[in-house]
Amino acid sequence: MQKLTAATLKGNWATLLLPINDNDTINYPLLTEEIEYLIAAGVDGIYSNGTAGEFHNQTEDEFDQINQLLSEKCRSANMRFQIGAGHSSPIISLKRVKRCIHLKPDAIQVILPDWVVANHTEQIAFLQGIAYNSHGIPLVLYNPPHAKTVLKPKEFGELKTLIPQVIGIKVPYGDRDWIAGMKKYTAHLSVFVPGHLLASGVCSEMASGAYSNIACINAIAAQKWWNQMQTDMDAALELEQRILQFFKECISPYQQKGYSNPALDKFLAAVGGYVQINTRLRWPYQFISNDDVLSVRKRAQHIIPEFF
Repeated sequence: MQKLTAATLKGNWATLLLPINDNDTINYPLLTEEIEYLIAAGVDGIYSNGTAGEFHNQTEDEFDQINQLLSEKCRSANMRFQIGAGHSSPIISLKRVKRCIHLKPDAIQVILPDWVVANHTEQIAFLQGIAYNSHGIPLVLYNPPHAKTVLKPKEFGELKTLIPQVIGIKVPYGDRDWIAGMKKYTAHLSVFVPGHLLASGVCSEMASGAYSNIACINAIAAQKWWNQMQTDMDAALELEQRILQFFKECISPYQQKGYSNPALDKFLAAVGGYVQINTRLRWPYQFISNDDVLSVRKRAQHIIPEFF
């Protein structure tokens, strides 16, 4: 496959969730099944070690084992994949980058250092160091709404100018002024938005794709939705409204109770039921009870039947 660029990085990318056993270990056989399911679903790509992949709560040996498995499976299936090398420690993030380049991912995702928030000069120094050590592999800056430093549109544009290896960003979704700013400053970047707002993002001619929470429910349906956006945007936007209704009724109440984004994504996967991953997160993080799955699934089947 050709090297990813800002122009070719697009579509519905599915996150790799970690199946966690009752003793807090990773269930690697089930992780293998999950990767095989996502490959068979025909998603545009798979990425590891995003927030939902619990990159913040892994040993370095586990990081290596997870990404070795992902690389082997994706390369044998000609499936694009990205490796998340993020860590709150810039030193550990850099070491993760150095250790994963031999796996030849299509891109490497990083986050900005977030224990001591990096100023602009420090952000540039960090990304330049990552770029220098990634041996030409494209970079994606993972800057979701819960990042300690959420960059502004102009700042994304400046990063791209100074670090050309950055081809893409994951960002929150803003108001009209924010969208206008993104279109002005980030036209030379691939912009990925939250999965449940993908149709709106594409319709605004600002978004190129999503690292998708919707794919957690059903990766095949999420891919069909992305394809629908290319041929029938009105229908895609109508489905988005029902997805947002489902989130408002069934997911937001858990968010308001303080459950984390990884907890919500694991719950979405359990509700979808297409991979037998339970809702468990690793200690010390709270997860939503599996007992809640069936009632939410029933409501989801009514609101967004396309995903079941």
